[in-house]
Amino acid sequence: MMEYKNILVVVDPTTEHQPSLDRAAYLARSYGAKISLILCIYDLSYEMTSMLSSEEREAMRQGVISQQQLWVNQLIEKYGDLEIQSTVTWHNRPFEAIIRHVIEHKIDLLVKSTHKHGKIKSVIFTPTDWHLLRKSPCDVLLVKEHAWPEGGTILTAVNAISEDEDHIDLNKKVIQHATDIAKVVSGKVRLVNGYPGTPVNIAIEIPEFNLNEYNSSVRKLHLQAMEKIALEFGLDKSSCITEEGLAEDVIPAIAQELDVELVIIGTIGRTGLSAAFIGNTAEHVIDQLDCDLLAVKPAGFRSPLQD
Repeated sequence: MMEYKNILVVVDPTTEHQPSLDRAAYLARSYGAKISLILCIYDLSYEMTSMLSSEEREAMRQGVISQQQLWVNQLIEKYGDLEIQSTVTWHNRPFEAIIRHVIEHKIDLLVKSTHKHGKIKSVIFTPTDWHLLRKSPCDVLLVKEHAWPEGGTILTAVNAISEDEDHIDLNKKVIQHATDIAKVVSGKVRLVNGYPGTPVNIAIEIPEFNLNEYNSSVRKLHLQAMEKIALEFGLDKSSCITEEGLAEDVIPAIAQELDVELVIIGTIGRTGLSAAFIGNTAEHVIDQLDCDLLAVKPAGFRSPLQD
């Protein structure tokens, strides 16, 4: 049984409405979890104060922090039934402050509201969301405005025919998360898997090659693997969805078709050049979703900030 007991919410300083805090409060009430908030701030005008003394610059910095702390306290007042701790930190790289807080306080779920990222900006300046997906040592829940009504659908992405032990374990972990959350929200779990289509050059180079028969066989193989996984968790065969295409295309399409409340996906936390040019499935998917995304980390994952 998966349970979140220590939830950290990243406060969005640009808006009064905090969907991430609403979602965290819902989960905290369901799991009996603790909530803490973190607000990362940095005023660029601080860089322009070199003419001031160190004491004056520090007074300016503390003034901004105190002002923001008052605002955070007002946010907390709306959740009187919950005990919520808060931290306002001054940092010009928010993701670092957030992840270090996660590590120091043994957070098991990080919750943050998310918005669309421009494609060019995403390539040149990686958004905080992407840093958190790659580097957070705990699961990351990225929240949008989509509600979580009772009886809603939780779409869980699996890599059905992988023979890699890490992928197999991650499959089981994301499905376990899905079934556990479904119990909390009285929802239903659907499993989705995308499989690659037949390369066109094969059909061209081998005239006797039966494209339809091959595609049907591949689909059947994936579907059987999906159904076997589903049965391990007491899920009906009807919960399995297998579609031809890349995962980053199939998952958003099915999520929209079913109007799901939450997509759960495993992420290996790829970093470096491979992340910059290839990216992770979760990163490709997130901007195409109108619902929340829960990125689940594999067992033993270590954040680069822990090294």
